[in-house]
Amino acid sequence: MLRTATADGYCGRIYAVNPRYELIEGKACYATLMALPETVEHVVLGLGNEYLEEGLAEAIRHGAKAVTIFASCDLAESHDDKLAARLERLARDAGVVICGGNGMGFCNPGIGLRVSGYDSPLPMKPGNIAFITQSGSAFSALAYNDARLKFSLCVSSGRELTTTAGDYLDWALDQPATQVVGLFLETARDPQRFAMALEKADRLGIPVVVLKVGRTEMSAAFAASHSGAIAGDNAAYEALFAKRGVMTVETLDDLAASLLLFSAGRPAAPGGMASLHDSGGEREMVVDLAEAADVGFARISDVTIGRLQPYLDSGLQAANPLDVWGTGRDFENHVEACMDAMIADPDTAIGVLFQDIRDGSYVAEGFTRALIASSRKTAKPVVVVSNYASVNHRALALATTEAGVPVIDGTREGLCAIRNLLAFRDRRGVGRTLPAPVSAEVRDRWRRRMKAGAPFDEFEALGLLADYGLTTARAAKCDSADAAVRAAAGLGYPVAVKTAALGVHHKSDVGGVRLGLADGDAVRAAYRDLSARLGAKVLVAEMAPKGTEIALGLVRDKQFGPYVVVASGGIWMEILKDRAVALPPLSFEEAEAVINGLRIRPILAGGRGVPPADMTALQDAIVRFSMLAADLGDLIDEMDVNPLLVSRHGCVAVDALVVTRPAINDGNMS
Repeated sequence: MLRTATADGYCGRIYAVNPRYELIEGKACYATLMALPETVEHVVLGLGNEYLEEGLAEAIRHGAKAVTIFASCDLAESHDDKLAARLERLARDAGVVICGGNGMGFCNPGIGLRVSGYDSPLPMKPGNIAFITQSGSAFSALAYNDARLKFSLCVSSGRELTTTAGDYLDWALDQPATQVVGLFLETARDPQRFAMALEKADRLGIPVVVLKVGRTEMSAAFAASHSGAIAGDNAAYEALFAKRGVMTVETLDDLAASLLLFSAGRPAAPGGMASLHDSGGEREMVVDLAEAADVGFARISDVTIGRLQPYLDSGLQAANPLDVWGTGRDFENHVEACMDAMIADPDTAIGVLFQDIRDGSYVAEGFTRALIASSRKTAKPVVVVSNYASVNHRALALATTEAGVPVIDGTREGLCAIRNLLAFRDRRGVGRTLPAPVSAEVRDRWRRRMKAGAPFDEFEALGLLADYGLTTARAAKCDSADAAVRAAAGLGYPVAVKTAALGVHHKSDVGGVRLGLADGDAVRAAYRDLSARLGAKVLVAEMAPKGTEIALGLVRDKQFGPYVVVASGGIWMEILKDRAVALPPLSFEEAEAVINGLRIRPILAGGRGVPPADMTALQDAIVRFSMLAADLGDLIDEMDVNPLLVSRHGCVAVDALVVTRPAINDGNMS
């Protein structure tokens, strides 16, 4: 620990405390904390679990304000599973913050300090990446392996006895050095603090890239047993991340690639990617993968094409993507001129060289020199991506990255990072348009109704939607055949007759719906059947115009509160699992993005004789439903609008289900 703490030039005072030694690494070793010549700020407990409680108590008596704990804080084998709780209580009562336990410590390269029980010969130069991880292995993987990644902070938060990922994130955002944040996240132990920190990052315009694990039932169970984390509903994390512009990745390689590209400090310009290649075959591979990754190419102009042609050997076509390698004569000047032309095009957002550069290759050295020279003439990002991730290029990649052109290993990883850079750019340019809120009278009336605790039937649920501005199918409640026939005549045929029995949440599953009834006899027959099986109360409703079925849902997550679900609707909703999630309230722009994220989106666009659906009406319905969720979601456990029929005629809510929470005090938003 002493060797590591001073490896990067830390100039502060460090004391060794161990009763077994007089000297460690040439430094005087003290028997106890109380024997130190001064009160220290931070105590590192390199102790086994059985000694932690005594060690923490001694640090508190000494007057330290911070403690790092590496050990697991687990004495379960000794039939004592309360150690972590006792350590937390001791620290909180004393106002002491803990890094860990069950963590790998932290690195603060800005002051040259590493607090870690593991040595690494790799020097850590200060940079602008703040990396906060709940996995100790992810900490050592990113911090101690690749000098291209330069950190302002690297912390392994472990069990987060007092200090959570949200606390570290909030602190990192206040540091001038931080330009991008990476998170390896199992769960948010302080959800409100975490959400507030993400809102702060969004407000400050600092990109956040998250690798969220525990997204499936099996991995969530592993996360809980490994670190004591309680994994929440991942859909709520998706909604939170979408709300705050957080970019998500699935592997450590993708995380490192995105952090490396963002740390270069150059935002993407308008347009798409312009790419150079030294291989026609690998160019085709990149084109295929770019389409799959949803990374578009810049549409370069005729002027740009004209600028390229003088630098291309015979047989090479001036185009984007560009195969620039021909005879190899004067290739370095040709590559520089071609990248200059491509990057100057108004539709180029980022310039990329896809090449398997390697140490000791004069070709690779010439290409990278050309890229560095070109990058110095523009404010746009310029990057190198190797198509083969295991190519031997450590020295050249580091030198090129430190010259301002990041080198990313792997085609998919590079495209993932580029997509995230473009997505961050696009989010910063999107407006936020909201409708006028409903009146306080409407909101308060429905809050009083929900707190009353009585179950909602479909008729009342549709009334709730109508009060929030959604178009609903006209309907009437009836408890006799004659009343049903009169209601149908008033609504106009054809009509639908549905059971209104309380507690029947999915009417079609029990044969509780009759559609397209054309006359009074059909209504009477439907009523006789439904009343005999499901009870006398029915709902008679007008038939909505045929359209594409969409579902809206409200789910209350125990960590982050209510969120909205938009999905392919009807009876296939649970099978298709075509859904997007969002935190309320949504703007019209956010609603449009939600719709565009659905696989059913092309169907809404129409085709083959089917006119396009009224997308404005659908956006309006989603926005107004999200207003309902924001106003009333703390009082609702679940809510479904299924189906919402969308056609060229508009958007009509046909069925609705509301399940309220047990009676709670107003103002409790948890």
